[in-house]
Amino acid sequence: MSGIPVISIIDDDELVRDAVKGLVRSLGYAAAEHASAEDYLRSSERGASSCLITDIQMPGMSGADLQAQLIAEGNFTPMIFMTAFDNEKIRARVLKAGAYGYLKKPFDEKVLVLCLENALKTRGTA
Repeated sequence: MSGIPVISIIDDDELVRDAVKGLVRSLGYAAAEHASAEDYLRSSERGASSCLITDIQMPGMSGADLQAQLIAEGNFTPMIFMTAFDNEKIRARVLKAGAYGYLKKPFDEKVLVLCLENALKTRGTA
């Protein structure tokens, strides 16, 4: 995948992962799918992702907890959050920690594309 940004999609809902993967690939990026935060943490994409698009609420570790763990480890990979269960406290927490988006499902794919482009520009990979 030489030089092509890898976008890791983390969601326990396979349909959501497939839809976001299709969008990411249509933009010319590589996509890696993970059914949980723990799967992502065990993966080879952990250090190779240019951006993470993750659900907030998942069995096991939440997306917000994944963000906190990565930051504690010194990993500041840009993150975009998706959720079907809006929570103002969690939204404020992840945005304060540097999230590039907090999208309520269902969301307009154009908004996700804009968040992704901003994250990759900041990262210097777009």
